[in-house]
Amino acid sequence: MTFNVIEFIEKKRDGLRHSEKELQAFINTVMLGGIPDYQISAWLMAAFLNGLDDDELMHFTQALAHSGETLNYPPEERIIDKHSTGGVGDKTTLVLIPLVAACGSRISKLSGPGLGYTGGTIDKLESIPGMNMHLTETEFRDQVNSIGCAISGHSHKLAPAEGKFYKLRDVTGTVPSIPLITASIVSKKLAGGAYGYLFDVKCGSGAFMKDIGEARKLAQKLVDISKKLGKVCVSVITDMEQPLGEWVGNSAEVCEAIEVLSGKGPSDTRELCLTLAAYMLNMSGRANTFEEGLKISSKALDDGSALKKFEELIIAQKGDSAVISEPEKVLPKASSTYDIRSDRDGYLSKLDALLVGEGLRALGGGRLTQEDTIDPSVAIRLLHKVGDKMSEDDVLLKIYYNQEKQLRESLPYVEKCWKVSDSAEIRKLIIDTVR
Repeated sequence: MTFNVIEFIEKKRDGLRHSEKELQAFINTVMLGGIPDYQISAWLMAAFLNGLDDDELMHFTQALAHSGETLNYPPEERIIDKHSTGGVGDKTTLVLIPLVAACGSRISKLSGPGLGYTGGTIDKLESIPGMNMHLTETEFRDQVNSIGCAISGHSHKLAPAEGKFYKLRDVTGTVPSIPLITASIVSKKLAGGAYGYLFDVKCGSGAFMKDIGEARKLAQKLVDISKKLGKVCVSVITDMEQPLGEWVGNSAEVCEAIEVLSGKGPSDTRELCLTLAAYMLNMSGRANTFEEGLKISSKALDDGSALKKFEELIIAQKGDSAVISEPEKVLPKASSTYDIRSDRDGYLSKLDALLVGEGLRALGGGRLTQEDTIDPSVAIRLLHKVGDKMSEDDVLLKIYYNQEKQLRESLPYVEKCWKVSDSAEIRKLIIDTVR
């Protein structure tokens, strides 16, 4: 029987529910090339306006996940996957993958490149010379089995229908829909075959979700749908009003990750990584409680085992392992610096993550389109964070750049990203947890 796409669109236009069979037929027909983009877009707008209930969302997510190949691991291995909704200076994946593996849990991570002002894990790791970030399915699975962890770019063979829907959402005004965002994220996780998921839902100026209410809705929906699909899951809502850590930029964030893995590094980066690791260890069964997970992961950072695991990962993926002991020599560095100074005494009351991210993108450290080439050497260093006491002429930020033209394009963002006031309100880094 031929799938009637017009009736399918009209049903959601009129606020009615789709059955599992209808949603599966829709995705099957899309994958066969039987539905033009304009009709897929019409359905996306109908779903954007009228929503999908949890049963519809579960079946839609499953259909997307099974539209291509899937990875499968035995459930008893309890492999955990982690997803961040994206932020500025968010180098947590670089720390978490080797940290959790060093604690005895297996972890697999399929990541994408960054787009716009949010940096991508793949871009950061590709700043390490020789690093292979495009493993085959066999290489990926074998590496998880041999050293306990692997990070690779998304395979187009996994959940290919989701990629088609994502591109259309991006150009049809249907991106900010919590059900459609949830289906996009969870379908890729489901295709990746992990036992459970840790979602880091960012909230603030540098995040997709600016509003705490919307962040809570997304965090809850990610947990609800993942559980309906039989997965263990935790969402942690974290602050992205100011960038995470001290450095923003691809190779610079690798350096900071190595510092944290060495038991040092900025306190906020360390705190977030330990919090997320504790939940992941609890989900995998390696820790009986969150508190035990914190204790185990703290020890792995401080005794060198997490750093050793990162070295194993780099060697396994053909990267230059000298980056562990001599990151400044191995990683690319920008040729010039420019200082941003405080104009008064007081307290740093604003450090806008979005503007810092846009400043880095203007330097060449981010993309406007997926075809853009990234300069891994450019960076912005945050010498102070919100709440720090400042004196006039103190250096607030350092810009590391290669071209004067790009510096000029970056300065309008960076010069507006900060404010020094008589007082400052410090936001919590860990806002809430949804289980």
